[in-house]
Amino acid sequence: MSIRYETEEHVAVITIANERKANTLDKEHALALGQAWANAWSDRQIRAIVVTGEGDRHFCGGHDLSLREDVTEEEHRFLSLERIFRPPAGYINGMQSGIDGGMADHFPRIHKPVVAAINGWAVGAGLYLLLASTDIRIAAKGQANFRFGLISRGWVGAGPGATLLLKQIRYADAMKILLADQTVDSDEALRIGLVNETVPPSQLMDRALETAHRIAQLPPLATIKMKEFVHRFGDLPVDQAWNVQALINFLLLQTTQDAQEGRSSFLERREPNFTGEYLGQEGYYEDASEEQRARLEELKRQIDW
Repeated sequence: MSIRYETEEHVAVITIANERKANTLDKEHALALGQAWANAWSDRQIRAIVVTGEGDRHFCGGHDLSLREDVTEEEHRFLSLERIFRPPAGYINGMQSGIDGGMADHFPRIHKPVVAAINGWAVGAGLYLLLASTDIRIAAKGQANFRFGLISRGWVGAGPGATLLLKQIRYADAMKILLADQTVDSDEALRIGLVNETVPPSQLMDRALETAHRIAQLPPLATIKMKEFVHRFGDLPVDQAWNVQALINFLLLQTTQDAQEGRSSFLERREPNFTGEYLGQEGYYEDASEEQRARLEELKRQIDW
């Protein structure tokens, strides 16, 4: 299987399983990765996600750049121009749209926390994946390496990497990565803020899972709305962003069981029990039959209810 999808309590683990080809993403792998993100998005039990690569050499070696043998050079040139001027419906910058309409299928910015366990090289699309879809990044010390990997081929890249890199680390560090196209090792990645921490390779998955399970213990609706706030409103002026944040906070207080549970458990000096349920509708979805749940999910995708 090209992409492994496993669950452990409230945590999903997505593994790019193409070790023989450096965990690169061809079309098949990209679509399978997109489906894994969709599975994690849709599963109400999943509160946090870990993404990693198979083996100990590559997190993701980028897109598979080999050309299909059944496509002629003339067809390839024509289709490349079509991608720019006449892209098919449902595509984002030449790539299929997925669960996040503003990004490609395999680079979504989903509103559930994502922890990256970077086991090896993250190059090209592998670096894009980290920048676009992950929130907390843990790297295998001495084993994880990062490279933009495109300027040296005469390209600037068709993915979102350059833009996201400039937003996430200092300008000078970003430009050195983009223009010099040199490898950044795990220690340098930690220094410039590209990753949160480094650990020995043998401890990588344990640390990533520990972090994900810690997040999964927190109120799931609040974590979803916090991530959505950062993505959608983080670039607003402070007074406007503050106003949106206050409205989201009020919404959580008035409509979620977890907000009330957080206050009650604090006052009663006990451990909280966060369920992700709506205030006044506790157990409504969880106690429903499979048929009732299927009906609710179908109605949720319609607009006339």
